[in-house]
Amino acid sequence: MERRISELTARLALLVMDDEGMSTAEYAIGTIAAAAFGAILYSVVTGDSIVTALTNIIDKALNTSV
Repeated sequence: MERRISELTARLALLVMDDEGMSTAEYAIGTIAAAAFGAILYSVVTGDSIVTALTNIIDKALNTSV
């Protein structure tokens, strides 16, 4: 009986610690999240108000006398 409990404990430990395939799923989720963040960032940066604001900042920096 004690041997059976020991075997079950060892199997349970392997199941809990086994992460086969986890890295693939984590990379997939990370890739999707990065792509979504990139798409949102692109849409924000290419919006008219952001482009105008950045252009004004650059013009002001270039026209500043030192």
